[in-house]
Amino acid sequence: MIFNKYKVSGKYKAVVVGGSAGSFQVITRILSELPKDFPLPMFLCLHRLKHVRHGFVEALSVKSSKPVVEPCDKEPIKRGYIYLAPANYHMSIELGNSIALSTEEMENNSRPCIDYTFETAAYVYRDKLVGILLSGANKDGAYGMMRIKQKGGLTIVQDPEESTISTMPSAALAQTEVDLVLKVDGIIEFLSELDRACKMALP
Repeated sequence: MIFNKYKVSGKYKAVVVGGSAGSFQVITRILSELPKDFPLPMFLCLHRLKHVRHGFVEALSVKSSKPVVEPCDKEPIKRGYIYLAPANYHMSIELGNSIALSTEEMENNSRPCIDYTFETAAYVYRDKLVGILLSGANKDGAYGMMRIKQKGGLTIVQDPEESTISTMPSAALAQTEVDLVLKVDGIIEFLSELDRACKMALP
C-alpha cells in the first residue's frame, strides 16, 4: 500500500543513518521525536572520537524514547531498537538477523565507517532498507548510499543548505540520484509516516 506525500510503503524492515560533524544535534532531535513504538530497528553509524568509549550512547539515550544500545559482536537484532556503532569499531549487518563488529583498517579515515555499515545493510535488507545521510565533513557514506540505491532501498540526504557541514550530503548527491533531499523537519515527518505505514502493514 502506497500513500502520503513521500510515497512511503509498509514494506521497509530497517533504517540506517550516517553522520559526522554537525549531525549530533540532528540525531538527538530525530530520536526525541521518533514515535515511542516505532517498529523498525535503526542503525546509527556516526563518526566519533575513537578513544572516548563512554558518554555518547548515554547522551543519545537522554533524548530518545526508545532503547539506544552499543551492540556486542554477533548481537541479535531486535525490532524497535536503536543500535549505535561503538567507538573504534566498524559495524556491519549480517544475514541471519545479527550485527558484527570488527577492527579492520579505517575506511575514509574513519572507524566506524558509514560506507561499511550502509553497504552491509543494503546487502541484507535490499529494497526494504531506508538509508539516511546527515551533515558531515568528508565523503564517507556517499558510496554506501549508492549501494543502497542499487539494491532498491530508499535514499534520503539532509539538505546541504541546512547541514552544518555540507560535504557529506553533497558527496552523496554527486554520486547517486537520491530519492529525497529533506531538511530535518522533513526527515522527522518522513519517519512518522514510515511508522504509520509499517504499522498498517503488520498482520
